Amino acid sequence: MMPDEKIKDSRELEFAIFCIENVAAKLGVHAELVYQAFTEKSNILNGYIVPEYEVLHTQSRDYFVNELLEVMQERGVKV
Repeated sequence: MMPDEKIKDSRELEFAIFCIENVAAKLGVHAELVYQAFTEKSNILNGYIVPEYEVLHTQSRDYFVNELLEVMQERGVKV
């Protein structure tokens, strides 16, 4: 498991929001529920999205949305 990292700048913040909104759209749920799943129910935001920002933000939207859905499944995180 990766160490938790805080969002360092506006690029990371915008990407985190973009991830949350796109996962929500894929699941057909409100973005707030995905945010809660990534922060309150797990550490996916600070323990995966932020540390992996440099790699994830270079990938396609479909790639990172599917990657995040897999991480949610592996960690048993439900929206």
